[in-house]
Amino acid sequence: MNTADLRLEVKKLIDNEADPHILEAIKTLLNKTALDPELRNKLTSRALKSEDNIAQGKTLDRESFESNLKEKLGV
Repeated sequence: MNTADLRLEVKKLIDNEADPHILEAIKTLLNKTALDPELRNKLTSRALKSEDNIAQGKTLDRESFESNLKEKLGV
């Protein structure tokens, strides 16, 4: 099934759907798939920085992480 056929089938299903809860769920799903370009850039930048840090060995073991977290939380 190609994209055009899939669109037609989805449109037919939506046109025949009477349950407003299902229609609202479809709307939410479709809205969430289109990430804001600014957010996408920010997330991509963070992921690339993380990958670079890992490659350079800038990581913490679990014990160090928990110690740092407790210190920052004042626990």
